[in-house]
Amino acid sequence: MTNRERVIASLEHRQPDRCPYVIEFTQKARAAMDAAYGGRYLPLIDNAIHKVTATLGPKAMWIAGTVYQDEWGVQWERSLDPDIGNVCNRMLPMRSFTFFQPPNPYAPEKFATLEQQIAAGEGKFIRLSIAFTLFERAWSLRGMENIMLDMVEAPEFVDELLDRICDVNVALIEQAVKFPIDAVHLPDDWGDQRGVMMGPRLWERFIQPRVQRMFDAAKAGGKYVSIHCCGKVQELFPRLIEMGLDLFNPFQPEVMDPVEMKREFGDRLSFWGGVSTQRLLPFGTPDEVKAEVRRLKREVGKDGGYIISPAHQIPGDARPENVMAMIEAVNE
Repeated sequence: MTNRERVIASLEHRQPDRCPYVIEFTQKARAAMDAAYGGRYLPLIDNAIHKVTATLGPKAMWIAGTVYQDEWGVQWERSLDPDIGNVCNRMLPMRSFTFFQPPNPYAPEKFATLEQQIAAGEGKFIRLSIAFTLFERAWSLRGMENIMLDMVEAPEFVDELLDRICDVNVALIEQAVKFPIDAVHLPDDWGDQRGVMMGPRLWERFIQPRVQRMFDAAKAGGKYVSIHCCGKVQELFPRLIEMGLDLFNPFQPEVMDPVEMKREFGDRLSFWGGVSTQRLLPFGTPDEVKAEVRRLKREVGKDGGYIISPAHQIPGDARPENVMAMIEAVNE
């Protein structure tokens, strides 16, 4: 089977010839692996899923040595976290859209490189990813504390903000599904390690309707839908399944038991992740890593429905020997 065939079999809850996998690194983790192994580990990684994106708008640029500005005008200070960073400006300091200008999803250059990106993933499952999809985009523009207060104090403002963000995303999806991609991937963290951050009631009020619009746009184009949502959010799984979700990532074992989740939802939902980046990769041993990878492949990967992966991009404190053990075990 090709990697694409393996992922599709898994999404259709059929047993592939081997469990598909994805291994991605933070910059610090890659530097640690390079120091330990040179480039010898890279040819061993055969990721099943290939990420493509729309071209970023003209606002996206480095504006200082460690400050990156995205296409919405949000500035990310990356001296501590070189992969994402911390927001260091406020695009919406007030509950007003007077100076708010979202990126143009219909700009001629938006999909200029998409065909080339897709071609680079030949044989793999192709996912179009929209970064900071909805709630994350809202808090990056407005501030986390502010958007949470707004949900209670100014719900109409939140409705308009989320609708404006969603309009951009739906326009992107409607254009992207005309290309030979396999899935639309929507990263949007709603959880912490205690539960849904805004609570299920406010999630249903503000987040669900807009996520449904994006799901519907992808499904109308005949594509699978996957999400990335960190945290303890399994109470949302029944609703997300009803909405049409196919694949859930990152599947954090610290907050949800992979085997239990497979038992409860595995006939209706596929999972992507499951290898602990908080405990196992930083603090385990190579033998423990291999044993856990084999267990997940055997128990969660039975009858498909699973893409094995670290629960997030590999962090900088992961021990290189543990990462190498994981690479060896997923390839068995």
